[in-house]
Amino acid sequence: MKLSHLACCAVAALTITAPAAAQTFVVDAMANSSSGGAGLASVALIAGQTFTISSSTDDLWSAGPLPRYSDANGLTGDRWATATDDSGQAVGTQIGANFGLWSQNSLSAAYGSLVGELNGVYMLLGANGSFVASSSGTLNLYYWDSNNGDNFGTIAFDISAVPEPAAWGMMIGGFGLAGMAVRRRRVTVAFA
Repeated sequence: MKLSHLACCAVAALTITAPAAAQTFVVDAMANSSSGGAGLASVALIAGQTFTISSSTDDLWSAGPLPRYSDANGLTGDRWATATDDSGQAVGTQIGANFGLWSQNSLSAAYGSLVGELNGVYMLLGANGSFVASSSGTLNLYYWDSNNGDNFGTIAFDISAVPEPAAWGMMIGGFGLAGMAVRRRRVTVAFA
């Protein structure tokens, strides 16, 4: 096997097993509410697969009149409007406060937080983090609250799924086979 063919195989293996490009999903506080809305279907996952979620903490949604703005981490404490958030409120205005936890579907999480559901199991995701899929299926995204009637706003989330361990195993095995092929083909150079 020529070395150039081997290099092409290695590049192809890396391309096939590279982490998937992030996909963007926009979760609506009203339409995707855990109470009165429907979960937003996002990525398909395999049990044990790692996935990451990221969003801007200046990207806000609301559970109603002030002070109910939060990022995807939820209404966990006092929050004040800044020049960079998208609340539209004057800088320094109190836009968020701690509203405690909402319990639903065997999960207690802060009002206004991002929650994921996979095969009936709910988990707090928040604004940013890395997680492992508990089972195989499609991850549904929710705005966590008790009443969607006065919710508004959306937050965009980038979700990336890292290849499952079996894909990494195949890639490593492929590199091992490629290495053995190169090793078998030894070139002898003789000097006169």
